[in-house]
Amino acid sequence: MLRLHIDPAAAAPPYEQVRAQIADQAGDGRLPAGAKLPPVRALAAELGLAANTVARAYRELEQAGLVETRGRGGTVVTARAAGVPAEARRLAEQYAQRVTALGVAPATALELARGALGLPA
Repeated sequence: MLRLHIDPAAAAPPYEQVRAQIADQAGDGRLPAGAKLPPVRALAAELGLAANTVARAYRELEQAGLVETRGRGGTVVTARAAGVPAEARRLAEQYAQRVTALGVAPATALELARGALGLPA
């Protein structure tokens, strides 16, 4: 079962808190592969957030391959998400925080990461 807490005083924006908590729960097995996430509007209402905030978190999770949206079937955790080591997630979060602090645009940060992994830009 998905359990999220949004800290309004945290440095991370709400969408990032949602994204990180879902990624963590998928990575440590609390959300197994195939687990269905709540609809965007339902989760937004539950957390007291705008639907666009939750939609952004889901979009980023999907871009990372951690969830998959299946139309009317909803958004589910991928097998890939369930196998991501906690250390890898921690390092990715550190990278995101550091490049953001440097003022690097997200698209550029992704290009840098893809290059470092030897993937096409």
